[in-house]
Amino acid sequence: MSNSLRDQLLGLGFKSAPKPPSPAKPAARERPQSHRPNTEATGRGKPSQAGRPRPPRPPKPQGDIDLAKAYAIRAQQDKDERIEAERLKQEEARLRREARAKLEAFLIDKALNFADADHVRHFDYGGKIKRIHVNADQLKALNAGALGVVQLNGRYLLVDADTLAQAEAIFPPAVALKVDPNAPVADDPYADPQYQVPDDLVW
Repeated sequence: MSNSLRDQLLGLGFKSAPKPPSPAKPAARERPQSHRPNTEATGRGKPSQAGRPRPPRPPKPQGDIDLAKAYAIRAQQDKDERIEAERLKQEEARLRREARAKLEAFLIDKALNFADADHVRHFDYGGKIKRIHVNADQLKALNAGALGVVQLNGRYLLVDADTLAQAEAIFPPAVALKVDPNAPVADDPYADPQYQVPDDLVW
């Protein structure tokens, strides 16, 4: 179309045809990254903390080390002492049980107690005043040391001197009354007849 005709058409209100889009420019090629040395591999640049040797720690004062060691030794000694004390306690309890059982078997049919005994003999045992019923002859023999008293399972058994000696050898704490005939009466005030009280008297 000539320029005159185009001018005429533009004058009549026609618009000129749009221009075709220009061909796209080729994308810019990526610039190759410059080769940078690997500082981690080469070790250049900032030094790595992992490969850097740590400065030695200052040693603790010798006094602190000795004190801590002394406390540890003392704590172990206390623990060992508690364990040993508990072991001895259990061992003692076991021996007492065995001795009581042996004494009980030994005293079978050896008690001389009478159900109709009308005399009361008081004596001190375990820090308390205890009593046993005896007859007149037994009271004299008891005060003379020919008889004795053994405690077994809460009961007080009257036995002869030989049985008392064997019972003492088996389990000494079970001997409740053992009179020394050569001892002064003042050593055993309850042996005096004036201390023999009626059975209905409450102590």
